[in-house]
Order: sequence, then structure tokens, then C-alpha cells
Amino acid sequence: MNLTVDGKSIEIDADPEMPLLWALRDIAGILGPKFGCGIAACGACTVLIDGSPVRSCVLPVGQVEGAVTTIEGISSPAGLHPVQQAWLDEQVSQCGYCQAGQIMTAVALLEEIADPTDEDIDNAMGGNLCRCGTYPKIRAAIHRAASLKLARS
Repeated sequence: MNLTVDGKSIEIDADPEMPLLWALRDIAGILGPKFGCGIAACGACTVLIDGSPVRSCVLPVGQVEGAVTTIEGISSPAGLHPVQQAWLDEQVSQCGYCQAGQIMTAVALLEEIADPTDEDIDNAMGGNLCRCGTYPKIRAAIHRAASLKLARS
């Protein structure tokens, strides 16, 4: 199978039923998406497919249609993505395990809603679990990222 991941074409030699997460991690060597639960309940494995957040732990690689973006693919030569910068500015991470999925979901939210309300953020991020409980910092970082994106526009 040929996939476009983070703007590059990669060949995946795998059973089409293999979850995308394992194809990314074990075959392509892309380690940002994490295994958390294996049942699409925690969000640690979230990647974007054509801009929409998808739980890669349950999506068979053979069913992937569209460009896959992982946390490794959101920054640019000019620097960090505004969400990544906001995460640093707000000191969101504690253990960090869930952060790739949190960030990818936040990126998708801000592409859909440029200046989200707290309710928008809670609705979009509700399926991403953080065992450290950094939810208030996550919300603050998303608001900061929205400001950074609007300032760059």
C-alpha cells in the first residue's frame, strides 16, 4: 500500500487489517501517535486524515483514504505549529503521553473554528483523556493558539 504521511509517500507492506497506528509506528517508524487503549476511547493515537481527527488504533491501514498527518508533520521550517507553541507557553505537558493526540485534535478544531469558545473546546476535546488532568491548561493553550493563528493571519 502507498500512503501519504506528513507530505511524503511511503510504502507500507502490511496486512490491510493492521491498525494504522501499528503501520505508522512499527513499519514507518513514526512514533508520535501513541497506543493508549486500543479501542478508540482515549485519543492518544489521534492523527489527521485530510484534516479530520481519526483514532489510528482502530482504523485498518487498508481503509485509509487521504493524506495522513501526524504530530511529526504539523510544524514547518518556519517553526512550531501555533498549537505546539501554545502548549509550550502554557506548560501543558506533565507526563506527556496523551499530548500528541491532544495536539492533533486541537489542530483540527482550530482549522474548523478559528476562535473557539470554552464549550467548543470541551466538545472537541472531550474524547481525549489526560490522566494528569491538565484540562484547564489544554483549554488555555487552545485559546492561546487561536490568538497566535489569528495574529499570523
